[in-house]
Amino acid sequence: MPGFVYLSRERILELEKELSGLKSNGRKSMAERIAEARSHGDLSENAEYDAAKEEQGMLELKISKLEDLLSRAQVIDLTGLPKDQAHILSKLTVKNLNNSKTYTYILVSPEEADLDKGKISITSPVGQSLMGVKAGDVVQAKVPAGTIKFEVLNLE
Repeated sequence: MPGFVYLSRERILELEKELSGLKSNGRKSMAERIAEARSHGDLSENAEYDAAKEEQGMLELKISKLEDLLSRAQVIDLTGLPKDQAHILSKLTVKNLNNSKTYTYILVSPEEADLDKGKISITSPVGQSLMGVKAGDVVQAKVPAGTIKFEVLNLE
């Protein structure tokens, strides 16, 4: 069994809300769909019933995975971490020296990573290269497409 998963308090609350919704509304609507499909007669040749039962299995699997994740979740404690160095939950503005574009990233655990929201995993090549940096530092990240140089413009 995997160990602890470090998440922000906000992410834990999001997951708890999602789990609650799946358990109440998700299960209720799934039961209604199965009952509706069952009312259509012979279950041995009822594709709608089979599909609803399969969806029910997927719903229960998702609920189980969320319950497992939340049971292993630990809130990230930032007390005692240096304010002038990048660490998990730091927000950095960096300039890609290869293409001169500026990006803002938040360093997060792999479970919270979402590049569309600017959240990059501390285990990704870019995330690893930014851990421990200070404003003004220049670092390199080895990515599948080559090496990217970043200058850290700001750190929060």
